[in-house]
Amino acid sequence: MKEIISTKNAPGAIGPYSQGIKMGDFIFTSGQIPLNPETGKMPDDIKAQTEQSLKNVKAILEEAGSSLDKVIKTTVFLKDMNDFAFMNDVYATFFNENPPARSAVEVARLPKDAKIEIEAIAKL
Repeated sequence: MKEIISTKNAPGAIGPYSQGIKMGDFIFTSGQIPLNPETGKMPDDIKAQTEQSLKNVKAILEEAGSSLDKVIKTTVFLKDMNDFAFMNDVYATFFNENPPARSAVEVARLPKDAKIEIEAIAKL
């Protein structure tokens, strides 16, 4: 049975979707852009945006009873692939041991003109 996951520690959905879905032994997060859930603002640079996006993913996972160390797959959407190395620097601080599988793709545009969006699949 599917369970909707929602937390005030990550930005609310800006469309008809859930922050996360718990299904069986897994949690699937929606893509998280770098909105600060308290202020609704977004940092300017890619490193700070990566950090905030991952904090948002982490908050959803924790609300579902999971954590970053249980992430098995992420997808990173970048507005500019030239930011890949900067994103990697920050990403590595969140997943420093046994990192999950990952895809990273450049996209034409992201919601609110963010530079990055990250989604995750984790084990409960």
